[in-house]
Amino acid sequence: MFDTSGWTLNDWRVAYQQGAQPDELLPQLLARCAADDPAWIALLDQDGLDQALTELAATLAQAGGDPARLPLYGVPCAVKDNIDARGFPTTAACPEFAYQPTEDATVVAKLKAAGAVVIGKTNLDQFATGLVGTRSPYGAVANTFDPEVISGGSSSGSASVVARGLVPFALGTDTAGSGRVPAGLNNLVGLKPTRGAFSMTGVVPACRSLDCVSVFALTVDDAAAVSARLTGLDDRDVFSRTGTAAGDGPAIRRPGPIRRLAIPAPHHWLGDDATVAAWQRSLADWPQLGIELVPMAFDPLLELAELLYQGPWVAERHAAIGDFLQQQGESVHPVVRGIIESASQFDASATFRAQYRREELLRRIDQALADVDGLLVPTAPIAPTIAAVQADPLTLNSQLGTFTNFVNLADFCALAIPAGFREDGLPFGVTLISGAWKDQALQTLASQWLNRHPLPLGATDRPRPLETGPDSSQTASPEPGDDTITVAVVGAHLSGMPLNGQLTERQAELLEQTTTTPNYRLYALPETTPPKPGLRRVAREDGAAIVVEVWRMQANRFGSFVDLVPPPLGIGNVELADGRWVKGFICEGYALEQARDVTAFGGWRPYITALTNGQA
Repeated sequence: MFDTSGWTLNDWRVAYQQGAQPDELLPQLLARCAADDPAWIALLDQDGLDQALTELAATLAQAGGDPARLPLYGVPCAVKDNIDARGFPTTAACPEFAYQPTEDATVVAKLKAAGAVVIGKTNLDQFATGLVGTRSPYGAVANTFDPEVISGGSSSGSASVVARGLVPFALGTDTAGSGRVPAGLNNLVGLKPTRGAFSMTGVVPACRSLDCVSVFALTVDDAAAVSARLTGLDDRDVFSRTGTAAGDGPAIRRPGPIRRLAIPAPHHWLGDDATVAAWQRSLADWPQLGIELVPMAFDPLLELAELLYQGPWVAERHAAIGDFLQQQGESVHPVVRGIIESASQFDASATFRAQYRREELLRRIDQALADVDGLLVPTAPIAPTIAAVQADPLTLNSQLGTFTNFVNLADFCALAIPAGFREDGLPFGVTLISGAWKDQALQTLASQWLNRHPLPLGATDRPRPLETGPDSSQTASPEPGDDTITVAVVGAHLSGMPLNGQLTERQAELLEQTTTTPNYRLYALPETTPPKPGLRRVAREDGAAIVVEVWRMQANRFGSFVDLVPPPLGIGNVELADGRWVKGFICEGYALEQARDVTAFGGWRPYITALTNGQA
């Protein structure tokens, strides 16, 4: 029997490659999911599982029977219960509102087409109205580290089941921070894409012009892999769009790597000393990645955020469920009902005035951010108890959205990532924010950060694997004539290793982790500080595949990088597993005569780990 708790996408792939079958693993997983767990609103029963396995078999047949052609083959996932999935009612956490969808939401259909299996629908703040995870007749969802603390919302259930390792990823939605706050409070990655990048067809709207489907995952790599499956134009969604980062305007809206981040000035804190202390600790390490932090007053951003609930955008929530509210208002959570009914105070004139104010604020924001590439903020500035939220639901909910509410109104993308733990043992997270279509730049930077801070996965005790950054097949490659150079690194320049700063100082981008062809042997060079390896090319039958990272930098910075390479090392050409040849580290033969052969470790990082632990 397999223990799939805390498995990443790669763990599921490896299990299937080694002969495990979905009809073996998925029933075992479902047996560990309790029907009375408030994180779930619905789970697959036996008939539903049989149907899901039949559909998966049909999808596999369409792929020629090759699971490798289905990137999410047999991978279980969960879906927030305001997103349609055939076989489950959609409730939006209101039983009286429930309906049986006849087709999957576009995002769910895309996941199934890639081989994923939806095993259940998850709890939420009713009608996705709230950042707390307590406004549901199905029960409050507790924090995965402390049952007295909130999970965050509205995508509370999705965050909970991922953090506990029940599924490797789950879909949420995000209008005001619902895909980020629960990630921050549960030690997860929360990906809020550029608005319109994922289709909203088949999703119960909150604020339709601002809503995004979001992704919760244990790693950035997994969130990025799911995002790659979901991104694309949907003609049935009038807010769906495609595009790339603009070529002009302020830095935050221009393409390119992220090197300067604005951080909020101290006066924006809300009195949570544990959060402030964790935030200060997290700031110390960003310069090691070549990131400059720029303290800045966030006043125009915070004023923009206020428009979301104190302006006419709340009327969009009324537009979504106003008829139901009028007919069955008694079935709506009283806090949710009060928020939506406040739409009556806004008329068309107020709506236009708010639009004008939004544009004024966006102009001020762009001016303020003209010289930075993005923002770095605490994901959740407070971590209140469930009891505290029930006693003061509006104030604490508003405070939770301090650094999230403005993002969709400003047309930004965002990525919430783990950043350590508070002194009370609760997780602390930060969010990277930048302009529309800079999603992959955020993923690259987040991967570099997490490789230096190998926190456990969610609320499990599983160690964090190396993040490789955005899938190179999804990363824009340089056009012919692009002034960039790609280089493979094998030793002390790997992410988190002593010389990695030589890459990040030159604003190099991590493209992927891969291996060489099986034509190489790896050696530990004697008397080098820090310890360095040498790579030798040999006949295929005498060699092995060695783990490398592939980085890209501007050609005008490559010369100064090469100048730092000491003998007997040099830069030559290295063949990667897929047949590509790239620049890479090589070693003069004379130096290998007295070197230790460490090929059996498969890479430099495992060798250093074994050496440190006295096992090599």
